[in-house]
Amino acid sequence: MAARLTSKDLLDRCDGFPYADRQPERYARKLDSLFTLVWEDEEGVYPIGYMLKSVFDELKKVPLAIRGDIVFDPFANTVKMFHKPATEKKRTELAAATTHYLRLNQTFKILKGWRNEMWPIYGRNGDILFSMERAAVALFGCMRYGIHLIAYVQCSTAPHGIKMWVPKRSQIKTSWPGMLDNTVAGGLTTRETPFDCVMREADEEASLPQHLVRDHAKLAGLVKYIYMVDTRTGGEEGYVYPECQWVYDLELPDDVIPEPNDGEVESFMLCTVDEVKEQLATGRWKPNCAVITLDFFVRMGILTRKNEPYFDDIERRLRRKLPFPGPHEDEE
Repeated sequence: MAARLTSKDLLDRCDGFPYADRQPERYARKLDSLFTLVWEDEEGVYPIGYMLKSVFDELKKVPLAIRGDIVFDPFANTVKMFHKPATEKKRTELAAATTHYLRLNQTFKILKGWRNEMWPIYGRNGDILFSMERAAVALFGCMRYGIHLIAYVQCSTAPHGIKMWVPKRSQIKTSWPGMLDNTVAGGLTTRETPFDCVMREADEEASLPQHLVRDHAKLAGLVKYIYMVDTRTGGEEGYVYPECQWVYDLELPDDVIPEPNDGEVESFMLCTVDEVKEQLATGRWKPNCAVITLDFFVRMGILTRKNEPYFDDIERRLRRKLPFPGPHEDEE
């Protein structure tokens, strides 16, 4: 029988990138195994992503006319690319040409999850440097933004007085098929606001009434972590996912039942807190959704310092300071 997962185990599965202050040797080894994608402005050079060296090796093989110039500093282990065009639009076109070439040549498994959704790559001061197909962002290790909404109902007879709507991901999804998830979740496309994303995903994934979401979904805060990819994401291991999620709570009336809409969700279950705890302990939840659920339990007073030995770890690690610029900095 597999060992039951603690809250720390769940945190480790999601927030797996070493900390410079707490794990300096592991952190140094990890950075040495990566190249840092950098950008340069009038203030100097700064990082925007962590790239596997194997990705860099393949990028060098892309014809220069397609990918544009690559500037590599072997002493600093830094890579600069897509920087020559003067406008965001032209830089986006250059990134698109490069990633399309990699996709057509089947260079990376992760690109089999191509979604035709453009995600923003941010520079300093809130500037969007360029946009990129969401599946390809993994190759460059840049910031990823999304929303997660947890819907629940009041239930006086249930443990802790609530039940939670828990979806099971479709078995045909390229990433985490069949795993449990938060009620609604999705990535922010370029220039989409978090709440606009909530409205879109609540309809697409759960068929929730728009007026109900608009009037009652409440922003609970941001969750930030750095995930280290394994093969269950649908691609190669080792990609770095620095992520920021805007987290929302939504209390639903008893007669509103989420229903699958776009095929990404197989079914919804109304679960007690104890049932969700058991699912978490047995590893049935997608890693980032698991820790966002822990955060919900803290917010609802279900997990406290008295009953959760890793309470402080939950608080600290889900508010991680991230190494790259973007709109999450406005909340730090």
